[in-house]
Amino acid sequence: MILALRVFFSVVLVSMLAVTGWAGSQVPLWAIPASVGGHPWFIATLCDTYWAFFAFYLWLCAKEPSWAARALWFVAIVLLGNIAMASYALAVLFRLPADAAVDRVLLRGTPLPVWLPAALIALFLFVFGCAALA
Repeated sequence: MILALRVFFSVVLVSMLAVTGWAGSQVPLWAIPASVGGHPWFIATLCDTYWAFFAFYLWLCAKEPSWAARALWFVAIVLLGNIAMASYALAVLFRLPADAAVDRVLLRGTPLPVWLPAALIALFLFVFGCAALA
């Protein structure tokens, strides 16, 4: 099961990086037309997505004992969504042996290093800053 989860979250991460990179190369995020950004289904989808992000974040809070890590992961998830969530899941999964039980993934274990969400946030800010300058 651990191997299957590693493959799944790797596919999520790679596909989100690819589609985000492609979308960013087509049109900057800040140039979304008002007709799209104000569309009721766009708003509904965005709300649905962020509620899912917050649900994942609540599970993360149960796993991570450090308030600093929780705060940084919150910022990373709000900024990067599934990219941050897949990164978190992969970091948890690759700390476990391939034959570990799934409860080792779901329940509190060894906390992840605080530098990981900080690095994701810094990378986002760097890429976003470079894109804004281009």
